Amino acid sequence: MSAPYPDFQNFQHAFARHVRAPWQTPYPAGVDGRAMRVYSELLFNKLRSFLDACFPVCRKVIGERGWTRLCRTFYRDWPQCSPWFREIPHNFVSYLQEADIRQPRPAWLSELAHYEWIELTVDLDPAEALAYCREGDLLQAPLVLNPSLRKLSYAWPVQRIGPDYRPRRPRSTHLLVYRNAAEEVQFVETNALTNRLLELLASAEESSEKSLRRLAEESGYPAPEQFILFGAGLLRQLLEQGVILGVRAP
Repeated sequence: MSAPYPDFQNFQHAFARHVRAPWQTPYPAGVDGRAMRVYSELLFNKLRSFLDACFPVCRKVIGERGWTRLCRTFYRDWPQCSPWFREIPHNFVSYLQEADIRQPRPAWLSELAHYEWIELTVDLDPAEALAYCREGDLLQAPLVLNPSLRKLSYAWPVQRIGPDYRPRRPRSTHLLVYRNAAEEVQFVETNALTNRLLELLASAEESSEKSLRRLAEESGYPAPEQFILFGAGLLRQLLEQGVILGVRAP
């Protein structure tokens, strides 16, 4: 049998339980009730401010009452494993994906939250690109991709969801999210084939033509040379958009 906690730790546990669920658990003996209410609300409102800022669309589509309730249950039930405030949105996404939430909510809400959170991660991504040159044959050299690039696949059209559009049926959706040269976060709708090509390019030490040939074989395309011709045009488009930065410098 484990030893009992010291009195000060019992006090801390009771204090924390009340802060997380002020309507369900009593505050510790000896604490002023009014001061405790003010403190509890300050902490919740601070957490809520980060969620409001990161998930504005989620907040709008489920309404103020539903959003407040969801924030409260997240605050009460989900462990915050990091002391960094910027990790709160990530924890919230994990909560929507993994927790047994009793509150009714749209089937697409966790994907929408993930989509909104990705904007924050891309905006803060400190990754730096390898040395590259914008002038060069895009087919005959390894390429350098934007280091902030995220390739996303969802079951729902998350980029369209808002107060005026709530999908009733899933629709496979593929997106690219990245920072452009002006440090602005960009969202581009694409397809599974383009996402797979970018995956091959990111891991390849060979020419992009070889990656295109491999993709043609994987997809069962009957005319590889035509596929490479189409792929060359796609690579130029991705270069113009800032998804591809250029050919790898020697």
